[in-house]
Amino acid sequence: MKYRLEWKYKIKGKKSILFTSEWLDKDLALLAGQDIEGSGKCAELFYYDEMESSWTTKEMKKLLSELEDEPHDLVIYFDGGYQKETYQGGLGAVIYYKQGNKKYRIRANELFDEMESNNEAEYAALYFSLNVLEEMGAHHMPCEIKGDSQGLLMQLKGEWPCYEENLNKWLDRIEEKLKKLSLLPTYTNISRKENKEADQLASQALEGIEINSKMQII
Repeated sequence: MKYRLEWKYKIKGKKSILFTSEWLDKDLALLAGQDIEGSGKCAELFYYDEMESSWTTKEMKKLLSELEDEPHDLVIYFDGGYQKETYQGGLGAVIYYKQGNKKYRIRANELFDEMESNNEAEYAALYFSLNVLEEMGAHHMPCEIKGDSQGLLMQLKGEWPCYEENLNKWLDRIEEKLKKLSLLPTYTNISRKENKEADQLASQALEGIEINSKMQII
């Protein structure tokens, strides 16, 4: 999560001037805010996050203390595979995040029956990834979603239409889940090579190999 500061600068005998900072990491934002308030020239100061919630310095300190125990800085990779002979989809999800001062990675997959196409497997894979986030307790924060399914990502951005009824149902499920978790997503289209970890998980699901692991990244 990034934060920006807004504060009013006091000039004797003049109207206060409103200043806004660039987006800052949480620790730097708090340090800057405290320095500004300590200057004696600040009439009032607020911190805003990327979801436009605002806090005073006292509230910000409490918030950051609470955030230490919650997953944040979420980056999600997803991929889906399809087996035409069995109408099964393999769903793969890789999630990187921070909790406290530590970094973690979750790798998970799932075998899904009654798939109609590889495209549908991609949609199901993203929905599966969001379910993993929900199980982690992630909510009310930005997340970066990365995948090699350009069509799906462009549809979620609202830049491409979706004409297939079945895929539209998956889009509705994805958007409802994002809303339920109050996540603010950004979508990044990546190459298959960059997405090989999620792709491997999807392939392993089709082979009957179930994976659900969490590890700290040094």
